[in-house]
Amino acid sequence: MNQGPTRISVVSYLNARPFLYGLEQMKNLSAFAISSDIPSVCASKLIHDETDIGLIPVAMLAALKESHIITSYCIAADGPVESVVLVSQVPLEEINNVLMDIESRTSVLLVKILAEELWKIHPKWIKQESHHNFEDVDKTVSAVMIGDKALKYKSRYRYCYDLAEGWKTLTGLPFVFAIWASNKNIDPAIISQLEQAFSIGTNSIDRLVTDLEKDYPETDILNYLTQKIRYTLGKKEMEALQLFLSKAQRFQQPDSGAVISTGIK
Repeated sequence: MNQGPTRISVVSYLNARPFLYGLEQMKNLSAFAISSDIPSVCASKLIHDETDIGLIPVAMLAALKESHIITSYCIAADGPVESVVLVSQVPLEEINNVLMDIESRTSVLLVKILAEELWKIHPKWIKQESHHNFEDVDKTVSAVMIGDKALKYKSRYRYCYDLAEGWKTLTGLPFVFAIWASNKNIDPAIISQLEQAFSIGTNSIDRLVTDLEKDYPETDILNYLTQKIRYTLGKKEMEALQLFLSKAQRFQQPDSGAVISTGIK
């Protein structure tokens, strides 16, 4: 363990704000160094030991040499999530090219699973070259959008296909987008503090809404955070996580040396 403050990387999207709020309420906040990052950066920091704990896309568990799911909290959806979507100006059967959002490997793998197993389409997958806000994307190109970008820009497209809803149709299960993971053993006392912080945060959504409304005028924030997002990593979520990781293997590059532990401590 790093000898200084415990380093924590939190996803910067709206759906993780309850977690951030809970962390900020901790009495011993100075014992933690908290950063707010996009999902792929959260994962990169954990992979390169630049943080001790991260809220990472579940697909990135395979990239960690040692991984531990350390809390009973996650970011998941049991049906439409609204913020992880495939947008297009044409219906599914006419989609030829899909621009993939590089901010989350999980969503890219999920859309490929749905394309093959549910929608029965075979588009060309185009890698996004850089991080941008999609304002400058050719609107004739279909695209996978996640997080705050999806909430903001999806209405500009004629068709919008919710990936969590697609997964529910395919499997009957919820979908887990991100989990709290570490790259080493974490002191149980710290895990207990995180559990308490996340409980406070996810039970304080009502008081967060007013402060967030000005930044998300296009979103019904209370509905999104309380009805679309699920924060508990329960039995069905763990079943769904394992199923997704199994299905995703055929789309992943081989990763030597990776050891995945998906048991909650």
